[in-house]
Amino acid sequence: MIHKTWEEGNTIKKIECVHANAKKYIVNRVLTPGKVYDVKNETDEFYFIIDNTGKIGGFFKDYFKEV
Repeated sequence: MIHKTWEEGNTIKKIECVHANAKKYIVNRVLTPGKVYDVKNETDEFYFIIDNTGKIGGFFKDYFKEV
């Protein structure tokens, strides 16, 4: 249940969205290329950020670059 407190948790680092062209999922509604997001948690494949909806979302790392 740790994921329920990520929004209030510390920011690990900042990342910038480089594209929102997903092959399988629709992410262009919740990610904006060029926008900087706060990383709340990270795994080997995903960043968990507060996206444009204001909620935590998990996205593949290839959509981002570190700033």
